Amino acid sequence: MMKLKRQITNYWSQRVEGFSSLRRRELASEKSRLWRLELERYLPTSGTLKILDVGTGTGFLACLLAEKGHQVTGIDLTPDMITAAKATAACLSLPADFLVMDAEEPAFAPRSFDAIVTRNLTWTLPHLEAAYARWHTLLKLGGVLINFDGDYCREKVPDVLPPNHAHQGIGAKLMLEYESMKDILRPTQQPRPQWDIMLLKRAGFHNIQVDQSIWKRVYGQADEFYNPTPIFTISAIA
Repeated sequence: MMKLKRQITNYWSQRVEGFSSLRRRELASEKSRLWRLELERYLPTSGTLKILDVGTGTGFLACLLAEKGHQVTGIDLTPDMITAAKATAACLSLPADFLVMDAEEPAFAPRSFDAIVTRNLTWTLPHLEAAYARWHTLLKLGGVLINFDGDYCREKVPDVLPPNHAHQGIGAKLMLEYESMKDILRPTQQPRPQWDIMLLKRAGFHNIQVDQSIWKRVYGQADEFYNPTPIFTISAIA
């Protein structure tokens, strides 16, 4: 699976420029308000929280949370993504820390965080059960995991992409790499989010909630940020 992780890192390194530009525009758009509302559904409402953004990419969720005054650390396996995240936060004058780190094995002390958030990451993890178990140890007792994701391994990407498709414009070579990653990961996963519920229970989480209507709220309009894959939210308490 180390080969797969290198493949994933290489894929995102090639996408970082366009992806970073898209996420900066998203931060400046109405979508940022919609995503902030989704986060606020699950986060405690008072006080400054210590939050880990796993698979931060170019720092979209981390920046939203830093804007609200939280103490945020974003981690990502791809160094170029971390460089872009730092640049985005600096451009917005937001205090957030960003580190190159494996999402499956974050190197922090136990019970370090009030919340862990992640967006469009867990489908790429070859050892998802181990990742959930590790994240559980990093959360304070009563801390919350908020996972926004989709069953991307089972999505069928059309041969001809519509103009508003999330992968429009990335090129045939990168699309082949994307499909190759899905082919490798698919046998390691079961249908989601049902599978996640089972893994989270094994990891020790409780009060597990699944919301499959978030896709309609966030992607109700087919704009440049549109994601055609129905996403879900899973929240769970440590």
